[in-house]
Amino acid sequence: MKYDPEIHRRRSIRYKDFDYTQPGAYFFTLVTRERANLFGRIDQGVMDVNRFGEIIHRVWLDLPRHYPYITLDWFVLMPNHVHAIIFQNHDDKGRGGSSLDVKTTMLKPLPGDVMTVSGGETCPYKMRRHGLSEIVRALKSFSARRINQIRSAPGQAVWQRNYFERIIRNQKELDAIREYITDNPRRWTEDKEYRE
Repeated sequence: MKYDPEIHRRRSIRYKDFDYTQPGAYFFTLVTRERANLFGRIDQGVMDVNRFGEIIHRVWLDLPRHYPYITLDWFVLMPNHVHAIIFQNHDDKGRGGSSLDVKTTMLKPLPGDVMTVSGGETCPYKMRRHGLSEIVRALKSFSARRINQIRSAPGQAVWQRNYFERIIRNQKELDAIREYITDNPRRWTEDKEYRE
């Protein structure tokens, strides 16, 4: 069936007028297709990661190589989903490789405070900043491609189509989300994504 915008409407769950390329702290969750337990299992509150889970972790750690203006924060891999926090950093849009001091500042693009971090190395040339959706897309597509190579299933869906995200507005929210991420394996049987 040909795409018809009147019939095939996909409702976006992103904030309509928010610029996801701007510096800020973002929490997101990715879930596997049909909530399949692909990445390992929880054993006594500890995630036992399998080969596919190792791929997800390596792709996560490799993201700053592709997007040098991000900083990876807390991350947890579960049998059928991932929780992660990233910071979109300020950059000076200059040349050279000097270092910037890491500072925490507060901006207010939406009601409530939005936590942002600046710092890291400057880019050697002006670089296009991508929004959160592009970074999430990269994590999903790079990992799916590698997983599908191993299981000889090119093009098979690994992830659900969308993802959950939250703009982290202040230190209190950041601390609460970090605690949630840390406790996730221990509370696996209570998780809404839990599957035997």
